Amino acid sequence: MRELNKHPALALLPVLLGVLAFLLVIGPHVLDPQNIAWLKDGDPATHYLGWVNFRHGPWTFPLGLNPSYGLELGSAVIFSDSNPLLAILFKAVDGWLPETFQYFGLWLLACFVLQAWFGWKLLGLITDNAALRLLGCGLLVFSPPMFLRTGGHLSLVAHFLILAALYLALHPALERRRLAWGTLLGATALVHAYLLVMVALIWVADLFGKVMAGKLSRRRGLIEFGGLFALVSVCCWQAGYFSIVDGAGGGGFGWYRMNLLALIDAGGWSYVLPSFAKRGGDYEGFNYLGLGVLMLLPLATIALWRSNIRLKSLLLRWPWLLVALIGLSLFALSNQIGFGAHTVSYPLPRTIEGLASIFRASGRMFWPVFYTSVLLVIYLIVRGYRAPVAIGLLAVALTTQVIDTSIAWQGLRATKMLPPSSVWTSPMRDPFWASAAAHYQYIRALMPKNQSDQWQPIAWFAATHGLSTDAVYMGRMSPKALDQAQRDAQRRLSSGEYAADSLYILDDDALDLAVKSVRSETDLLTRVDDFVVLAPGWKRCEQCLPMVDEGRSMSALPLSQPGLVQLFNHKSRQLLNGWAAPESWGTWSEGQEAQIAVRVAPLSTAIVMDVLAFVMPPRLTQRVIVSIEGVEAMSTRLTQVQDNVLEIPLSAAVQDKLKNGQPLILQIHLPDATSPRNLGLNDDARVMGLGLKSLTVR
Repeated sequence: MRELNKHPALALLPVLLGVLAFLLVIGPHVLDPQNIAWLKDGDPATHYLGWVNFRHGPWTFPLGLNPSYGLELGSAVIFSDSNPLLAILFKAVDGWLPETFQYFGLWLLACFVLQAWFGWKLLGLITDNAALRLLGCGLLVFSPPMFLRTGGHLSLVAHFLILAALYLALHPALERRRLAWGTLLGATALVHAYLLVMVALIWVADLFGKVMAGKLSRRRGLIEFGGLFALVSVCCWQAGYFSIVDGAGGGGFGWYRMNLLALIDAGGWSYVLPSFAKRGGDYEGFNYLGLGVLMLLPLATIALWRSNIRLKSLLLRWPWLLVALIGLSLFALSNQIGFGAHTVSYPLPRTIEGLASIFRASGRMFWPVFYTSVLLVIYLIVRGYRAPVAIGLLAVALTTQVIDTSIAWQGLRATKMLPPSSVWTSPMRDPFWASAAAHYQYIRALMPKNQSDQWQPIAWFAATHGLSTDAVYMGRMSPKALDQAQRDAQRRLSSGEYAADSLYILDDDALDLAVKSVRSETDLLTRVDDFVVLAPGWKRCEQCLPMVDEGRSMSALPLSQPGLVQLFNHKSRQLLNGWAAPESWGTWSEGQEAQIAVRVAPLSTAIVMDVLAFVMPPRLTQRVIVSIEGVEAMSTRLTQVQDNVLEIPLSAAVQDKLKNGQPLILQIHLPDATSPRNLGLNDDARVMGLGLKSLTVR
C-alpha cells in the first residue's frame, strides 16, 4: 500500500481534480478563446478591453505600458488588471492569434489546476496516503474566497500562488530555494500587487526564519534578499506598476476590511448558515470557511485534545511565519474593527493610514491565514484519527462543502455559460460611427474621469476601430493627470476649441457648457444612438457622413422617437426622483415612487419600457401604476424578473401636449417595493420594485 501511495501516476490526481472542479464551477464555454460573451460586464470588461488595446498597440518600454487605453490619464496592463504575465506573453505571438482572442478562460483553468496541484504538494507534507491527500486537496480547491473572485477580479483567482508560497515556506528541505522563490515572486509580480504582498511577506518570513535558525548563513540570506528584491522590482517596473506614482493610495483603508465574523459568515454561500449584517465594504474581506470545513473544527479540537499533538510547539516551528500571519490578520481587520454591523475604531497616524491605503482592500490580506487555518484543521484530522476514520470525515466534509457552496457558485457558473459570442452587442449602431472612426484618432469622454458614464461601449468602439481612448475603468489612476485632463476639458468646453483629431462624447454637465460655446459653422453637436457627440471639423469634412446638427438648440433631454432606444445604464437627467445609482444593465427604482421626464416626438402613441421586477413569486410580486401628468395611464402586476415590457398608451389629451415640445412627467407608483434586507436575502437596504433597462416610443 505504501508503494502504491508513491506511484508516479498519482500526480495526475490533483490535475484531474482541478479540471473537474473547473468544469463543475465555471463550465467549458470560457475555454473558447474567441468567446467573449462572459466578459462583457463589470471588471472582466476592463480586463478584456485593456488586453485588446495592449495587444494592438506598439511595443513600449517598460513592456506593460498601454497608452492607447487611458491616454494622458496613464495606463498599464497591471492597472486594467489584464494579467501582465499572459498579456505580454500573448502579445509576443499576436500575429498567430485570431482577431478576437481572450486568455482569461485558460487562466481560470490554470488557477483551478494549480490550486489542486499545490494543495496536493502541501498535503504531501502531512501524509503520504493518497486518499487523504486528495480529499484534503479538495477542501483547498473548494474555497469560497477563491470562487468569489471568479465573478470579477480574474487575476485574484490565483490563490495557488499563496499555496505555493506556503509550500516553499513549510518544506523541511527545499532545494534550489533561490530559483523556486525567484520564479514564484517574479510570476506573482506579473499577476497582481495584492498577491505579491502576501507571497513576498511569506518569503521574507521564511528567509528571516532560516537565517535566525542557522539553516542559512547571513551572507547567503543577504544575497538572496538583494537578488530577489531586484528581480521583483524589475518585474514590477516592466508590468507598469511605476507608471502611476501619485495614484497608488486613494483612500478606503478600513472600509474594505475583514469582519471578525468573516470565517463563519456565509454571505449567501450556504443553504444552511445565515449571512450576518455588516458594513458595505466588508465584502472584500469575505473569508467564509465553508460548511464542510466548519464541520471539521470540533472534530479537529477533539483530535487535538485526545492526541499527543502539541499545537504550540507545532506553530513555533515557524515563528516568523506565524508573526507574518498575525500581521496579515491585523492588517485585514484594519483600524475599523467590525463585529457584524458594529464597529470599534482606533486612530492611525495620517502617514501610516496613507501608506495602508495603497492596499485599501485590506480584507484580502487574510487569505494566507485562511489557507493556513484550513491546512491546520486537515492536519489535526489526519494526525488525530486512524486513516479510515480520517478518510471518512474528510469525504463527508468535502461532499458537504461542494453541495452547500453550490448555492452561490451555480450563479457564477451561469454567468460563464452564456451563449458563446465573439462580439459584444454595442448600442453604437448608426453609420455615423464608422465614418467617425475613419476620420479621428481618438475618442474622448467629457468630462474625463475613471469609469465615466458609458465608458464600456466607448472603450469597445475604440478597441474594435483602432482608436485610443480615455473612457476607461482602471484600478488606479493618477490624480494629477486626471486633474490636468479635467482642467483641459473645462477650457475646451468654455472656449469651444477642440482637438481636430478627437471625437468627444459628452455627459449632461459637459453638454450644458458645450451648447454655449460650440462653433456650429464647423463642429457637429448632436445626439447619435443616445450618445451626445461633438465632432470637431465635421461640417468641413467632405468624406464624412452628413448629419443633422442640433448645435446650440440641443436639449439635455433626448427626443424619444420611434426607432431610438434609450438606455439607462448611466446617469441621466430623465430620471428625476426615486432612482438608485445606475448599474451595467440599467437602474433600479428606489422607494415606492419614481419619476421620469420624457420628450416625446409628435404623433407617438405609446411609451414602451423594458424593465426588470424585484419579485419572488408567489411570495412577492410588483404592482406598477403609471401616471402621466397626474392622470393614471396604466396599471399592471409583474410576476417575473426578466422580459417585462410596459406599454404606456398616450391619450389624445397627452398627444396634444406633444406638439409644443415640452417633456412629459411619468409618475411610477410601486406599492409593493421592498428591500433585499427586509426579505433576509442580503444587506442591501434599497427599497426596490422596478429596474429600468431601456425606453422607446411607438
